[in-house]
Amino acid sequence: MKRFGTALASATILTAVMSAQQPAPAPPLLSPGPAAARFPRNLEEFDQMFNQVKNWGRWGPDDQLGAANLITEAKRKQALSLAKNGVTVSLAHAPLKEQAPDNPNPFNHTMNRGLTTDTYSVSYHGYAHSHIDALCHFLYKDQTYNGYARADVLTDKGCAKLAVDNLKNGVVTRGVLIDIPRLKNLPWLEPGTPVFVEDIEAWEKQAKVKIGPGDAIFLRTGRWARREKVGPWNVGQNEAGYHASVAPWLKERGVSFLGSDDAQDVTPSLVTGINLPVHTLAITALGIDILDNQDLEAVAQTAARLNRWEFLLTVAPVPVTGGTGFPANALAIF
Repeated sequence: MKRFGTALASATILTAVMSAQQPAPAPPLLSPGPAAARFPRNLEEFDQMFNQVKNWGRWGPDDQLGAANLITEAKRKQALSLAKNGVTVSLAHAPLKEQAPDNPNPFNHTMNRGLTTDTYSVSYHGYAHSHIDALCHFLYKDQTYNGYARADVLTDKGCAKLAVDNLKNGVVTRGVLIDIPRLKNLPWLEPGTPVFVEDIEAWEKQAKVKIGPGDAIFLRTGRWARREKVGPWNVGQNEAGYHASVAPWLKERGVSFLGSDDAQDVTPSLVTGINLPVHTLAITALGIDILDNQDLEAVAQTAARLNRWEFLLTVAPVPVTGGTGFPANALAIF
């Protein structure tokens, strides 16, 4: 993901000392009402949520894997059992080589002398290219996941901690597709549409699947179907996606990897003062690696044909030492 300023604005901190009286109860993590009224609504409430859900120290003070720790040997065996049909579907969108409102940094492919070798170059974070975000990619208040200080992680030679090379053994787990347009009988979600916990749970009921510890979940908004039909738009300013209120649910269910066909966050974010609250909560608080800009059209069609919304997921990013992520070709195997 594009950083949008790694150092996010500091949340308002309550300074009054409440010694002789009980502190006021925190507002509920998920409130009823219209989208704009959902908790968190501003930086102060975002800070409360961040501190309530963060996994810092959960797997030890030196942990580098975050929620990937939830993918156990037993989980991998369970996931492998899902490859029943031998059907393999790529989740990667073909590299976009043309500049567009959602692709300011096109993928560059150059043939070398003799035309038998070639050179690739790509600035993959952003809203165009299918990629994985490492845990050093986002910070909050100058700290990364697990409370590491900026100066101890970010260097001009790459990330000293939490880099993509921590995933060098690959990701093998259960993937679950969450197809909200299908749930709502729509071809796609219009940009700016928020997805809430109740939408996810309604999908679980319809798809007869329950998301659990170690799972990688993929939210289909229909972004690529809409792009093909109406053309590209500035996804960074207006996209469908998760509302920040899903963070406690992600922790409760033990989600390990978070994927979508755009960049996860509903935009505008509906949280005053922060552009990418889901990115910040997932990566920095929860330690969840993110898979952005996945193409979920083919896997949605395959899942519908087989009436199976869970699959074996494999991802094997090149272990670049110190890398903040890597272009990814995730595979769904049914």
